[in-house]
Amino acid sequence: MRLSFLRSIGYPPKNGGKVLAAPLGGRGESRVFDMQGTCRVDVLLFDYGGVLAEEGFREGLKAIALKNGLDPDAFFQTASEWVHASGYVTGKASEQTYWRHLRRETGIQGSDADLRREILDRFVLRDWMVRLVRVLKEAGVRLAILSDQTDWLVQLDRRDRFFQYFEAVFNSFVEGRSKRDSALFDQVVGRLGTAPSEVLFMDDNPGNIERARSRGLETILYRDRRAFLADLVRFCPFLEASVS
Repeated sequence: MRLSFLRSIGYPPKNGGKVLAAPLGGRGESRVFDMQGTCRVDVLLFDYGGVLAEEGFREGLKAIALKNGLDPDAFFQTASEWVHASGYVTGKASEQTYWRHLRRETGIQGSDADLRREILDRFVLRDWMVRLVRVLKEAGVRLAILSDQTDWLVQLDRRDRFFQYFEAVFNSFVEGRSKRDSALFDQVVGRLGTAPSEVLFMDDNPGNIERARSRGLETILYRDRRAFLADLVRFCPFLEASVS
């Protein structure tokens, strides 16, 4: 299977709800394929950082560590645990509390705004993923986001305007639970008004994938673009014409 999504699929769809697929490698005639019966599940549920976008939290924290002469992996582990332990990721503590604790525990320097910028600047939407989401939305597929994020997610949307593609955005900061709590998946499925088996959850964290699977959701562990598209085609066969 040759996966070249951006080169092979035409957007926006034309011809009354059909997608015009450009020829692979510039050879052959374009094909038109129907988008009816698009996916084998009701909802595609995307993680944000690490799936829709580059993982800015991890990379930003590692950059902060390097600027402060700290071991990046050790600092990332400390900062990741504290975003949960402090309650910041579930809306029970403020950003100020989060950074104040990290300064006290690790000695890092910088204002809240400067530290935040190191992280947010590294959350970069993947162009090919945005293109994919647009095609799925145009095909009538239900799309949602489930992210362990903070109030930063709204700031990221103000910058990049990606909420518009999704019917629902579930942010741990608002929901009061993170993906470390399996009950969050029940909560989200209930809000979507469907069955767990009708939701395909995509995340780059194996623990999150395992917890979602334990609650009956279909899952894809994001590893890289090629593997992700190959996995997604199993659930949304109409995409096969554009990636094979």
